Amino acid sequence: MRLLFADDHTLVREGIRPFLNELAETVEVLEAESLSTAQQQAESADGLDLILLDLKMPGMDGFAGAEAMIKSHPGVPVVILSGHYNRRDVRAALDHGISGYIPKSIGGMAMVNALRLIMAGEKYLPSDVFAETDRPEDASILEPHEKSSVGLMIDSERFTNLTKREGEILSHLVDGLTNKEIARELEIQEITIKIHVRNIYRKIGAKNRAQAVRISLQSGWTPN
Repeated sequence: MRLLFADDHTLVREGIRPFLNELAETVEVLEAESLSTAQQQAESADGLDLILLDLKMPGMDGFAGAEAMIKSHPGVPVVILSGHYNRRDVRAALDHGISGYIPKSIGGMAMVNALRLIMAGEKYLPSDVFAETDRPEDASILEPHEKSSVGLMIDSERFTNLTKREGEILSHLVDGLTNKEIARELEIQEITIKIHVRNIYRKIGAKNRAQAVRISLQSGWTPN
């Protein structure tokens, strides 16, 4: 897997790079500190699977830089990373064809799972950006449609029936841990984890692990 990660802060790139290496068994991360450098890297790369762009780095000019990257590399998901966001920015990202808008405040493994969703063909947007009062104005965005991951499309009420232990286990699922790793972390038997996982699937309406993670991310659920 080959991806391009552009951010003008070296510390940010160094902090996120280890998580990007979790996306596949073999990951090549090309790095850039500006849009112009990112475009040069993208042009010389022999095929890209994913492009991550910092919204505020030099040359971006709002979403114009991301839109230019989308046009020059059709079929490659382009994801925005941003330290700050609001409803207007996220809506603009959708309008410009962005595949995902990921806050830098998100957890490392949650970001990995969000990127996996994007690479599977879905869109990822921060669920908390669309407040209840925004629903009428943003109805076209919030209506369910194929391959979309706007958080409010998932009813967070379904998580209220989770026990404390199930919530713990679900948070580990979202972080990408296997049943064996969760059992070791919580110091209980793996068969017990499997039972809890089945109950989690039933309560939140998931058919498998990947869907449970997707539903959790889409809903904006966080453990109590």
